Amino acid sequence: MRPSAILEAALYVSDLDQAERFYGETLGLERIAKIEGRHVFFRCGQAVLLLFDPATTAEPPPPDARLPVPPHGAKGPGHLCFAATAQEIGRWKAHLDAAGIAIEADFEWPNGGRSIYFRDPFGNSLEFAEPRIWGLT
Repeated sequence: MRPSAILEAALYVSDLDQAERFYGETLGLERIAKIEGRHVFFRCGQAVLLLFDPATTAEPPPPDARLPVPPHGAKGPGHLCFAATAQEIGRWKAHLDAAGIAIEADFEWPNGGRSIYFRDPFGNSLEFAEPRIWGLT
């Protein structure tokens, strides 16, 4: 048995409204769900990006919860990489620069492929990279 793909990934943020603006407006992701004070979810290609308030998701669900999702969370900045072509990375870099978002690193990997790294407003490390850095197409 082997999983076929990653369906969802989670990052933890301290301000869901600010996260919604950053990921929805700056990165252009489509919001698909939101519960005030708990989470905001976005579609990204065939996957879903989950943004949670870490204090809320650390609490166990009540015994009568309709969806008894176990507690979870993380401390400190996380990392997420978005797939992009070389041309898209160039356009993303210009878009992020225009939005006043600093690019922390921009380089070519030794085996080929480019990455740019930047931060969301909560310190999470975000990246756009060519899938070929992992031998993917």
